Amino acid sequence: MKKLLITGGAGFIGSNFIHYILKKYKNYKVVNLDKLTYAGNLDNLKDVEKDSRYKFIKGDICDEKLVDRIFKKEKLNFVINFAAETHVDRSILDPKAFIRTDVLGTHTLLEAVRKYGIERMVQISTDEVYGSIKKGKFKEIDNLLPNSPYSASKTGADLLVRAYYKTFNLPVLITRSSNNFGPYQYPEKLIPLFITNLIEGKKVPVYGTGKNIRDWIYVLDNCAGIDKVLHKGKIGEIYNIGGENEKTNMEITKMILEGVGKDKTCIEYVKDRPGHDFRYALDIKKAKKLRWKPKYSFDRAMKETIEWYRENQDWWKKIKSGEYLKYYKRQYSKRS
Repeated sequence: MKKLLITGGAGFIGSNFIHYILKKYKNYKVVNLDKLTYAGNLDNLKDVEKDSRYKFIKGDICDEKLVDRIFKKEKLNFVINFAAETHVDRSILDPKAFIRTDVLGTHTLLEAVRKYGIERMVQISTDEVYGSIKKGKFKEIDNLLPNSPYSASKTGADLLVRAYYKTFNLPVLITRSSNNFGPYQYPEKLIPLFITNLIEGKKVPVYGTGKNIRDWIYVLDNCAGIDKVLHKGKIGEIYNIGGENEKTNMEITKMILEGVGKDKTCIEYVKDRPGHDFRYALDIKKAKKLRWKPKYSFDRAMKETIEWYRENQDWWKKIKSGEYLKYYKRQYSKRS
């Protein structure tokens, strides 16, 4: 029986990964450590909360004493660090919170991995650490040129992970994915924000001209890629995980409008944000050598995502109204 510590497991990608792991590996146990900040949502995991192979612990990865107790008690094999502040707009308003969680939190985990002899740790990163690229695709060996406090904090974490590998020979790996979308994504991100706004009869805010380009990957394809890196990746290496679906923000907007049955009168153009990267694109040849590649077509994944938000309106309406966060603050403040 293998045991995984998944940090940030109540978030979007982390909760999808927990579902993926428990479904695929019947002999794996999962410990989910999550602080339950605004984007952490235990409703994402209601269907597994009574599974004997799953355990939730409320806590902060920056809490050295708590992290040490967990590592000592749980006898872990693997660590996958999803825990992070991730929203660019929020990082512009409050950079310090991003540095604390993304850099200092990663350091706390690395020290615990070093102390307790963990078999493997996977650091979950982002394509945004590379900065923007006009032509071609970023490879894992390219320079890191972050342009926002968020991407800078993730860059700092990546470099710290690399340093612990080089200095202490720690068994670490890094994945850098392109923009994820799918079920359970917090509705401040582009795709779920636009879908839910349109369902509510609201307009969708498009930055600038909408010509910024992103590579999109369905979250379950990313989960499969992380799984492959965890089990087959070479220690100390970095793996890009992209969907090979480059779309402008306007193309995404039009797809969502069509999928929800709305037209372009629902678009509201807003002032572009500072440091807005124009284009991200990843070379994923290295990950493909592990016998992984995206399985879902973009059109199919988008249709499934729109349908999921249609069918799970109670989930996102609680979040957008603030009801969910108030409830869990009350519940877990009693237990902390």
